[in-house]
Amino acid sequence: MLTDALSNFQARAWLRPEAGALEIGYVPLTDAAPLLVAEELGFFARHGVTIRLSQAAGWAALRDRVAFGGFDGAQMLSPLPIALRIGLGGVQRDTVVGATLGLNGNVLTLSKPLATELADGKPLYPMPAEMLAGAITQRRAQGRPDLVIAVVFPFSSHNYLLRRWLASGGIDPETDLRLVVVPPSEMPTRLAEGDIDGFCVGEPWGSRAVDLDVGRIVLATADIWPDHPEKVLVFPADLVARDRPLVVAGIAAVIEAGRWIEAPGNLPATVDILCRRALPSIPREIVSLALEGRFLAGSGETPTKTAPLRVSQDVTYPDPAHGRRWLAEMRAWAHVPAETDPDMPNEIWEPALWLEAMGLVGPQ
Repeated sequence: MLTDALSNFQARAWLRPEAGALEIGYVPLTDAAPLLVAEELGFFARHGVTIRLSQAAGWAALRDRVAFGGFDGAQMLSPLPIALRIGLGGVQRDTVVGATLGLNGNVLTLSKPLATELADGKPLYPMPAEMLAGAITQRRAQGRPDLVIAVVFPFSSHNYLLRRWLASGGIDPETDLRLVVVPPSEMPTRLAEGDIDGFCVGEPWGSRAVDLDVGRIVLATADIWPDHPEKVLVFPADLVARDRPLVVAGIAAVIEAGRWIEAPGNLPATVDILCRRALPSIPREIVSLALEGRFLAGSGETPTKTAPLRVSQDVTYPDPAHGRRWLAEMRAWAHVPAETDPDMPNEIWEPALWLEAMGLVGPQ
């Protein structure tokens, strides 16, 4: 079935209605900013490529559309190209990482009742995992249900960084609580309804839960791995081989967008674009927080400082070391076959594409 679907995609790709057009998928998060800015300000057009940005509700849908030909590229969770290469989750496609879209930007949010139980008059941020371990032990002694914490996808930075943090406090994520997958935009509602006790997600959805007074942020993933790679810009490998100039032009536009976003005075306009194009239901001040290096820890509180979501030009370099680090995290939890080559990410992350794109952008 997959072979037939890919063959159909390859045939359809040659029949695109407009030359130089690519359809790129994204999930409505703050770190979609480089893609949205590149389209809104005409950077894609300037480099001679027509990009149609299409929103996906969650990462599973986005992965499948990349794998089966619905998208020509996508914003993607940085461990996911590895999973696609190996065929984890039953879906396989060779992809290429042409740019990094952001560093940092995720938070761990707990339900208001759980946060109140844990705090007991003490500050929660940044919360040590041992504090949660104590609550887990107490709940089990009382015969209460295990905690349920949501992540956005099994093969995500959120999952692996959360697992690392849990293990630092002696918590086994496989047996001491339940990890479930929930699309980012649904997390505040699921928290309010009591379906989950917490979640790890990219902003603005953590601060949105706090703004709705249903949750409290207790940790940023930048506290676990400072400046960790977050989303990447991915293209199917066969598309890169066939339409390399188009792919390079698209990457050049994203680099230029990162340069524009980091320029002094452009933050308000970036937030305006995000609110209008991706996050219309979220208050503007909430969307702005991650880019400012802040988050809303508790309802009515002064925003807490943290490492900002970084989406600048320098961030866009697709470093193969990032892929090797994620593969090591995946190996630690036996999510990849034991025989997987530790250098396999070198075949996925392609700095050469980025260097070609930088040649089109020129010096800053």
